[in-house]
Amino acid sequence: MLSIVTVCGNGIGSSLLLKLKIEEICAENGIKATVESSDFNSAKGRNCDLIVTIGEMAKQFDESQKVAVIRSYINKKKIQEDILETLKVLDQAKQ
Repeated sequence: MLSIVTVCGNGIGSSLLLKLKIEEICAENGIKATVESSDFNSAKGRNCDLIVTIGEMAKQFDESQKVAVIRSYINKKKIQEDILETLKVLDQAKQ
């Protein structure tokens, strides 16, 4: 099972919406994952398979953390275009 953390500045609004969209995408594609929303500072120290956030924040994460960049927190089609292949690769590696 993949461990995914969605990140926005405060960890309340945008990252929660993104969490819900990623859960839908995973369910629709048979990918088992736990998805949590987080603020940036908390996510910096998290041990997870994937962090999902926008480009400005992605640049600030450590290179040891796997980060996927999305273009929108709410547009499911764009989110899926941005991360589905990464999710599939990570899911395959976990099996």
